[in-house]
Amino acid sequence: MKKAKRCSVLMLCAAVSLSLAACGPKESSSAKSSSKGSELVVWEDKEKSNGIKDAVAAFEKEHDVKVKVVEKPYAKQIEDLRMDGPAGTGPDVLTMPGDQIGTAVTEGLLKELHVKKDVQSLYTDASIQSQMVDQKLYGLPKAVETTVLFYNKDLISEKELPKTLEEWYDYSKKTADGSKFGFLALFDQIYYAESVMSGYGGYIFGKDKDGSYNPSDIGINNEGAVKGAALMQKFYKEGLFPAGIIGEQGINVLESLFTEGKAAAIISGPWNVEAFSKAGINYGITKLPKLENGKNMSSFIGVKSYNVSAFSKNAELAQELAVFLANEKNSKTRYEETKEVPAVKSLANDPAIMKSEAARAVTEQSRFSEPTPNIPEMNEIWTPADSALQTVATGKADPKQALDQAAETAKGQIKAKHSGK
Repeated sequence: MKKAKRCSVLMLCAAVSLSLAACGPKESSSAKSSSKGSELVVWEDKEKSNGIKDAVAAFEKEHDVKVKVVEKPYAKQIEDLRMDGPAGTGPDVLTMPGDQIGTAVTEGLLKELHVKKDVQSLYTDASIQSQMVDQKLYGLPKAVETTVLFYNKDLISEKELPKTLEEWYDYSKKTADGSKFGFLALFDQIYYAESVMSGYGGYIFGKDKDGSYNPSDIGINNEGAVKGAALMQKFYKEGLFPAGIIGEQGINVLESLFTEGKAAAIISGPWNVEAFSKAGINYGITKLPKLENGKNMSSFIGVKSYNVSAFSKNAELAQELAVFLANEKNSKTRYEETKEVPAVKSLANDPAIMKSEAARAVTEQSRFSEPTPNIPEMNEIWTPADSALQTVATGKADPKQALDQAAETAKGQIKAKHSGK
């Protein structure tokens, strides 16, 4: 599973914030009485339930209901819902990556949410867009993440950091000796490589006038994408990246080299903050570097959300719980417990959050980033694109040849699997 993996700074008026913090949409007394004695089940991410403990207790008291919280890996909750939902043993509310929304909606697994525009406007544009399918809302954002640059302060100071990817290339040529390295990234995976390819004009899917993705317009092999792939290939061809960071085990090798003090800088994500801290690395975090054309490297914005199961027997109450868990007050509390960066606009400059170097880096990088496409056709991009990039990394194919083949394969799979929609 890809590490899914994004914030403007507009402040909302205090009245709106306070009213939303207090509860979700107002409900009638009859609705309250009908919910009395009900039980809701929430599937929360692993080791993240402490972040909603107080919110759950407040909701239970307000609505006179019982809320059972079960921890499951968030990226795999949809897999379990496919079986548990129809069996009546699934959740009412679950959390999932934004790029799975389209597939889940197509399969009929999620309930459309009907919440007011002032609630939707709480969140950054990119995060709320990740929850939209055919202009309908299917979730509320709980957290955002992007890739960022981790650097080892014992090997390179903040003042010495190269500003562009080309400068990192030059730095790596001076420092890489086969056992120690300068800059490392998993450029054999489209999740990371898109950061460079998009900076030169590449893209996954084009967009129609209404902003929706057009799966017939694939840009992973256009001129800009090929140029970006050629730039990334130089790092492999000249031995600046070790062969071990290519393929399935690449992420483990990359992270090990950093925690062992053998890499000055790597591209990773906030999911590694705790691991790198436990490893005792004296690290810093910043946004990704610029490219030689002056554009900043992009990244996919990963959005975690609260969604309502289509199988919920208490869908209206489940929606209220989702709104409540994702409101401004509870988003801030959850950050304090989990360190996951909130998707709420008004928290972008909150001192308690911005004192975190990781949160600042994610917030800044989000300015240059876009959500991972959430349409089902995205499932047909990952494997062909990764396979192509691996042949580029190993020198088995030139970038244009490899990416042309990836685009052709993706188009064929989309036609075969999604043309009947």
